[in-house]
Formats: sequence, C-alpha cells, structure tokens
Amino acid sequence: MTTGLLLVDKPQGVTSHDVVARARRLLGTRKVGHAGTLDPMATGLLLLGVGSATRLLTYLVGLDKEYAATIRLGARTDTDDAEGEVTATADASGVSDADIAAGVAALTGPIEQVPSTFSAIKVDGRRAYDRARAGEQVELASRPVTIHAFDVHAIRREGRLLDVDARVACSSGTYIRALARDLGAGLGVGGHLTALRRTRVGPFDVADALELPDPREHPDAPAPALLTSAEVAGRLFPVVRLDADATRDVAHGKRIELEAPDAAVAAALTPDGHLAALVELRGGRTRVLLGLPTAEVLP
Repeated sequence: MTTGLLLVDKPQGVTSHDVVARARRLLGTRKVGHAGTLDPMATGLLLLGVGSATRLLTYLVGLDKEYAATIRLGARTDTDDAEGEVTATADASGVSDADIAAGVAALTGPIEQVPSTFSAIKVDGRRAYDRARAGEQVELASRPVTIHAFDVHAIRREGRLLDVDARVACSSGTYIRALARDLGAGLGVGGHLTALRRTRVGPFDVADALELPDPREHPDAPAPALLTSAEVAGRLFPVVRLDADATRDVAHGKRIELEAPDAAVAAALTPDGHLAALVELRGGRTRVLLGLPTAEVLP
C-alpha cells in the first residue's frame, strides 16, 4: 500500500482541496490528507499524508512555518489580501523606511493577533468567511501567536502606495494576512497582503517539493515520490531502534524497556528501518502514542 508524506509546491489559483484531489488520482488512493491548507492566492509548501502516514499529520499541523510575503501599504481590503474589495485608501508615500522598521519590530515576538474576518475559524458552528460573505458582522477573539522573524528585504514605492517584501517565520496559527493588516493599521495607512509563498514547515522545505500535474490533462503522469513515515518521524523526533521482539511488542501496544534518554515523543524503528510507532520514553520505559498498522511493521 502506498504510504508516506508528499511535499507539494502548490501553484497560485489552485485550492488545497484541488491538490489533494490530484494526489488521490495520481497515487490511486482516497486516503490522502493535508497538514494545513493554503489560500488559493498563495503558493508554496503543502504537506500531504498518504495511506497510514495520514496518522502523522497531527504531529505536523502545529509546526512552525516560514513565508515570503509582499504587503501593500496604503490600501485596506475586506479580506486583508488582494482577492478582496478595497475598503479604504490612504497616501502612504510619507511612510519612511524607519517607520516600517518600527512597525515591523512592534509585530515581532509574542503578540496577540485577531484572525482575518475571512478565515475558516468557526463562529457558532459556521465558518467566519461564510458569515462575512453573508453580510454578517463577524468579531473574532485575539489569540497568542509568535513571530520569530519579520525581515524586510525590499521596499518599493509606487506613487501613494508602498510594497514591502518580507520573510516571516512564525508559529502555527499565524495569519500573514492579519499581519499585513496590522502593519498597515499601525502605520495609519492600512495594508493588505498581495503575495504569499510558504517556504518551510518545520524541517520540510519547499525546495524539496514538486508541483503535481493535473492527471486529467496528463493521464500518463507518474506517481510522485513520497518520504517514508520513518524519514518523516526521524526529522521530527529522536530515533530509537527496536529488535524483532520489541517490534512485535510495540506493534501490539505493549510497554517495553529501552536504554534511551527520556523523550516526550520518539520514533521507534523496526530492525529494517520502518516506523513501528511513536512512543513516549520515561525512565527507560515506553508508552505507545501512535502505532502503525501491524502488517507494515511485522515480518
């Protein structure tokens, strides 16, 4: 059975659901899930779990992320990005590079962020964007996020508008659209996101990703290569090796003794290098957190 992690470089104008659908056709399985979507406007790294590796997605969703973004100062939109309607404009030509640096600094580190109104967050059981599109007033609570880095690479002046190219490294759950909105609000001229590319999720880089062809247009396209579950877990957690007996015990959920440092999560590999389970290690004893299907790990 096909199983593993697929690193996809999502093109602009395609939904994350479309990418999942392509992967299902190319790999010949319905069992494909994602570790966090990208808006249609955005490009870049999308992590897809295939087969039993979908069970690892829980451990990928909360990873830190990195983006290349372009923020336009001098115009606000209702969606906080270029896909929305402009709701207000201002002359941003007087905003200096030093002003932008100060605004960026104020949004770096631990901050409280109010997500974009046009987000997938549920409010009383309905998505915020559905309520907003229906003309309802949507008020979302702020949430703590961390902006590890907010580095400005270029500032381009276009009459009354300014375009700011930046790299943003942040905690999971950060809305880059909201960051653009808040930078513009702090500078008193409004702002919105005009381009976004996700370049990293945890240890996974977009440089290692591939674009998926549409199998309806390219029926002879080969199935894409996957990272194995063992490779994925090994990038995220410390690795412990099991012998054949320990592999059988762990596959059946038993606690075993291992000479290994304590770890909240460790990747337990079989003698031939397959992922048997994710385990907690405490005092030389294991507790199985997530077991892989027995047929995949037992000889």
